[in-house]
Amino acid sequence: MITENLFPIFVVAWIGFALLLFPVLLKIPAPYGRHSSKNWGPMISNRLGWFLMELPALLLFSLFVLSSGNFENSAVVAASVLWIVHYFHRAILFPLRIHTRGKKMPVVIMILALVFNLINGFINGYWLGHFFPDFSRTVLGAYRLYAGIFLFLLGFITNQYHDRILIRLRKENKNGYSIPFGGMFRYVSCPNFLGEIIEWGGYTVLTWGPPSLSFFIWTLVNLIPRALDHHKWYKKNFADYPSERKAIFPFLV
Repeated sequence: MITENLFPIFVVAWIGFALLLFPVLLKIPAPYGRHSSKNWGPMISNRLGWFLMELPALLLFSLFVLSSGNFENSAVVAASVLWIVHYFHRAILFPLRIHTRGKKMPVVIMILALVFNLINGFINGYWLGHFFPDFSRTVLGAYRLYAGIFLFLLGFITNQYHDRILIRLRKENKNGYSIPFGGMFRYVSCPNFLGEIIEWGGYTVLTWGPPSLSFFIWTLVNLIPRALDHHKWYKKNFADYPSERKAIFPFLV
């Protein structure tokens, strides 16, 4: 589909696009969730939107990895299992868990996220299936493998735990938002985002290549501005919002 020489060029261009987009996202809040706006055109159900935009990352990645038969490489197997677990939850389970009945997101946001997941699922799945070196047999590679798995699971658990707190709040307060408490909410407004950053940082350590690095950069580019927007929203809407909280990184930002 794409040669080994052209593949890194495509990935570097993808990273470059993320870096160009970052200052734009710092100025323009993504219009979904609490920032949703009808000014962005036709709307779609939140649940259906989440399913449609996350599913390509699950299907395309799985297609490339499973069709390659590259299962003797333990790092490929570990990375594939972690990816599939994350996106099965994100595409299938998460839309069923969220209490957003009646809430909508702009179709254009769903389409943009779908395109991102198509590209991201392709470059990570294609690389693992076709170009990924077997470093796990080396001592350094084994340490990276275990460290990456540990960080991914730590991030996944952090994300799940704090998502559960938010989902419970929405269930209890159907007429609006509340200030979340518990866990890392003591330190930051968006510990669920922090968990996802740790996840994909761990995935980058595990796989140690340009495609996973590009995903980690895109995760930062997407979630840092969104966390800052959430933090500003909380402070604007709740006069008693804890002043010691940061947006996403404890004691820093």
